[in-house]
Amino acid sequence: MMIYTRGGDQGQTSLLDGTRVPKHSARVDSYGTIDELNSTLGFAKNFVEDAQIREQLHIIQRELFAVAAELADPSGREFSSKLTGEHITRFESWIDVYVARLNPAAKFIVPGSSKASGALHMARTVCRRAERLIIALAEQEPVNPLLLKYVNRLSDVLYTLARTVEEEQELMTEYSTKPLQ
Repeated sequence: MMIYTRGGDQGQTSLLDGTRVPKHSARVDSYGTIDELNSTLGFAKNFVEDAQIREQLHIIQRELFAVAAELADPSGREFSSKLTGEHITRFESWIDVYVARLNPAAKFIVPGSSKASGALHMARTVCRRAERLIIALAEQEPVNPLLLKYVNRLSDVLYTLARTVEEEQELMTEYSTKPLQ
């Protein structure tokens, strides 16, 4: 497999349908930021101790390949959408489960009480940037509205997971520093 093709040396790249576009195009920015989000989630997984959250992050990473592929195929000829409303419903159920366990946030959350929560908050902010870029793309070209909904809900999931990891860390710290009686 060739890693370098020299095809992008002039600042252009090929989309999945063969269309050549500038590397700074809104479409490339969109799927490139989804790729960045996927890598950020891979990094975050290394710090998350909760096996269920790690598995959920892995599921998200696999789905982000489909999101990026759909963004990289504007014609839909090479890649048909894999996302459905069930993905959104699943995200909402994950959020509901975690929020039910969380203390109410009475103030702004300062990201980074642990490596895991800091990495998840970083992923959340990359996700929000991806969302803004996809919205900008949708103002120029047709974009599957489900992609926007998916990425929007994903940022809510990542916020909830980061808060969950923060509270778990606080509990562990509280128990480990409490004197034995």
